Amino acid sequence: MNWIDTHTHLYLPQFDADREDVFSRLKAEGIDKVFLPNIELDTISSMNSLVEQYPGVAYAMMGLHPCSVKAESLESEMTGLRNELEKNPEHYVAIGEIGIDLYWDKTTLDLQIEAFVQQIRWAKEYKKPIVIHCRESFDEIFYVLDQEAGEDLSGIFHCFTGNHEQAQRVIGYGLHLGVGGVATFKNGGLDQSLCGIDLKHMVLETDSPYLAPVPFRGKRNESAYIPYVGSKLASILGQPIEEVARITTENARAIFGI
Repeated sequence: MNWIDTHTHLYLPQFDADREDVFSRLKAEGIDKVFLPNIELDTISSMNSLVEQYPGVAYAMMGLHPCSVKAESLESEMTGLRNELEKNPEHYVAIGEIGIDLYWDKTTLDLQIEAFVQQIRWAKEYKKPIVIHCRESFDEIFYVLDQEAGEDLSGIFHCFTGNHEQAQRVIGYGLHLGVGGVATFKNGGLDQSLCGIDLKHMVLETDSPYLAPVPFRGKRNESAYIPYVGSKLASILGQPIEEVARITTENARAIFGI
């Protein structure tokens, strides 16, 4: 079976000590490709270095994470990111990760919305998918998507943790559900949220080094753990694991144009 990890931060310092081993393990588990969401200006260099080191395996995105939206630096961050995107638009396969996070800081909501909308419009301009970060902000995300959704909008709702109704709404915007380690958590709730939803609307992800699936919960996550997520999703949907691998891989390839 072949798999794709649609969301992993393997360029972060948590992997500096054993990154080669991490890539060896993911290849051994059949993970053919990994997609790297950007966080801010300071992470572009390390992300792109990884893409250069593993061509055809690692792919870069361009975006400003909502937790990196700060009043004093937003303008310079957005200008810098835009300049990087304009230099080599073909290098970046998506605009991400972007969105709204109200877990850490609610005071920047207006700025987060501003950055989110602006980056969605970059995606439309460059005909790229978006990768959305949503934490305690479904209503705010949906408010923006109600204004921006259309045939020119595609992408992934990263680390989906909502209910069944919210899942259907995400799909209605033409987006795919990013299913990760939370699906394996005993009280994660995704067994109910995803039940009955067609695999054609889903992709798999790890969000490494965060949100490791059971039985690694609480430890550093890595892309080699994708089959654990796939196995759980197969159980939730009553599908053979081979079908989960095949369809989610096809979905990811179509989204990113790979």
